[in-house]
Amino acid sequence: MLLGRSVTIVVCLSFALVADGGISGSKHDLSGTGWSQGQLCTVCHTPHNADTTVTGAPLWSHQTTAASYTLYSSPTMNATPTQPEHYASKLCLSCHDGTVAVDSFGGHQGTTVIDGNAKIGTDLRGTHPIGIVYDTALATADGGLHNPETTTTPLGESITSSMLFGTGHLECASCHDVHNTQSAGNTHLLRITSDGSALCLTCHDK
Repeated sequence: MLLGRSVTIVVCLSFALVADGGISGSKHDLSGTGWSQGQLCTVCHTPHNADTTVTGAPLWSHQTTAASYTLYSSPTMNATPTQPEHYASKLCLSCHDGTVAVDSFGGHQGTTVIDGNAKIGTDLRGTHPIGIVYDTALATADGGLHNPETTTTPLGESITSSMLFGTGHLECASCHDVHNTQSAGNTHLLRITSDGSALCLTCHDK
């Protein structure tokens, strides 16, 4: 009985180490700040009293942005970007748009606002469009995109399965792995390396 309990404890500890191993040491490891109390996860997540109002936010603890964004536009684009109200993009922008303090979590109002290159702001015209539906119809209309249903990515699955959210939405987390589990060694938490434009060429047929 004692042996079984020991094995259970070892398994649980092993799982915990695997779970936080991706974030530890990454750009999203905020455990070294004075306001995080040495914690890896609680800046974004909480086991109790989570905010359930944002789609795609498991046990969310961080204050979410209420900003309205100037969206990307181009005369050559066949998709229509939408305000980032769903999936991971709104969560990313809840720090990176600079309107919410990074240390605003757990019901507390913070004062540490993101700056420098990490601050995207609310004008998204200079960033890759997010909140667009990337499907077979878009790929056909555009002519310069791979079919997301049939194209296998370096992640081992189709673009739709491995990079899109909900009903085929392209979001911040399509390219960036916030938990750094798949992007170890890649700059900017990219899920696929940018070497040789590999990330771009995953979707763009050029």
